Amino acid sequence: MAQNTYRIRNERERARRAYSQTFLTDRGALGQVVRAARPAATDLVLEIGAGAGHLTRELARVAGRIVAYEVDPDLVRALNPPSNVVVQQRDFLAARPPREDFAVVGNIPYALTARVVEWCLRAPSLTSATLVTQLEYARKRTGDYGRWSRLTIETWPTHRWVLAGKIARHKFRPVPRVDSGILRLERRPVPLVEPRLLEPYRRFVELGFSGVGGTLHASLRQRHPARRVDAAFRACRLDPALVVAYAWPEQWLTLFRALHSS
Repeated sequence: MAQNTYRIRNERERARRAYSQTFLTDRGALGQVVRAARPAATDLVLEIGAGAGHLTRELARVAGRIVAYEVDPDLVRALNPPSNVVVQQRDFLAARPPREDFAVVGNIPYALTARVVEWCLRAPSLTSATLVTQLEYARKRTGDYGRWSRLTIETWPTHRWVLAGKIARHKFRPVPRVDSGILRLERRPVPLVEPRLLEPYRRFVELGFSGVGGTLHASLRQRHPARRVDAAFRACRLDPALVVAYAWPEQWLTLFRALHSS
């Protein structure tokens, strides 16, 4: 009997590692994620990785409809979801976004964070994504270190990036090596840049992050008149020696508006 139990535990451990499973089990932390997601009784929510259903059940108390994705067949069979939850045994990343407005919530595998974020950014009807990620990733994407990533700057006109909370690693089972952050990605109802200018803005950010000359100022002067770049930096109160990562999203927008016509 003991030998059989040992075999089953090994199978469960192999499955956990294969699916990168780390379960959030602490009730306080689960409530923190739900409060950050702010689902309403009329909302459609897609959950990434239902796991053992801890977060699923908390979301079901407040959300209207939930489609919970889980790839592990053993966990799917063990789930006993509430009536407003539909469980899909499939890879969330292979799913097509709903045409109606929807939100995404999930305690996601760290290794899939970039792909999940990319999926969310591409989904035209997504209203928000509330994701439990590595704390370092969440801090980098939201400027919490005082620096801003290129992806954040590129998408800032259409999406707002927020560090909505932190979760200590001991709140998970098994305990991961690092703490987690609650990353909230919100699609803006109205873009901060006209839709026809979103692609020129993206190219502007690409130019700024090109690294030529070592500074944002030098990179922008490759393609824009020096006097206009100088004037734009003065208007933003920006030091020409500023390293690109330290420019705020709002400063990028001001620079773009000042230089785009040139």
